[in-house]
Amino acid sequence: MRRLIVGCGYLGRRVAKRWLDGGDTVLAVTRSEEHAATLRELGIEPLIGDVTQPESLVALPECDTVLHAVGFDRSATASKREVYVDGFRNVLDQMASRCDRFLHISSTSVYGQENGELVDEDSPCEPQHESGQICLEAERLVCERTVSGELSAATILRLAGIYGPQRLLTRVEAIRQKQPLPGNPDAWLNLIHVDDAAEIVLAAARVPKTASILRTASPVSPALFLVSDDLPIQRRTYYETLARLLGVDEVRFDANAPARHTRGLGKRCTNLRLREQLNVALRYPTIVDGLPHAIAE
Repeated sequence: MRRLIVGCGYLGRRVAKRWLDGGDTVLAVTRSEEHAATLRELGIEPLIGDVTQPESLVALPECDTVLHAVGFDRSATASKREVYVDGFRNVLDQMASRCDRFLHISSTSVYGQENGELVDEDSPCEPQHESGQICLEAERLVCERTVSGELSAATILRLAGIYGPQRLLTRVEAIRQKQPLPGNPDAWLNLIHVDDAAEIVLAAARVPKTASILRTASPVSPALFLVSDDLPIQRRTYYETLARLLGVDEVRFDANAPARHTRGLGKRCTNLRLREQLNVALRYPTIVDGLPHAIAE
């Protein structure tokens, strides 16, 4: 099969490797010639393009599968809305009717619950932060193209916080130096190991187009999955677990210093639909399994 990845970064490269190992042809859109050279070394065919520049996308080829996993580059000049909404619309304009399967990586930031509520795919989405509002706007584009018939099989994957090697370990030095960590230690974290996230993308791509789960809500709705591990965890437990793995005996918190993108106690995400309908067995079902691997790598 021919697979196209738009946003071949931390998650996308791991998905690409699995597709390549399975004998698929993998293409990836990149803005950088330097990044293009790296992709070639990995066996990925680079296509120079910028999602915010629609004219640069007109030569994108027809594909069996498109994975849209664009991250936000804070060093770029474009705003998050220009990339996640306007840029995504440009991708859909080119590829919606020219692929058999479209996978869109979204975020659990689309939920606005902040009192520790349990949320699933059917929970109301009323994000309080701009980032979540933008992600929800992007999801609506997928829904619109599905209703119009342009997308024949679309899946939205709402990812919790991705961690793994070189990711979500930025507090390591602060823990080692016993610096106070900002944010409420009782607030909830929802996480997914990057390797499990990659396997879930592959599982979603393997579902037959005629399967009922591809129309979870109605005959004209994209499939929707909340992607998190088996156990939401409080920030205190997460950082104390990380500290023990680092050989540090104490973790300090400053509850008066707000953590980034955190308000109140947050939410607790359940992955029940994911486990039941995609039949994915997580390699790292909790941070007890995943953090040692992330640190070791």
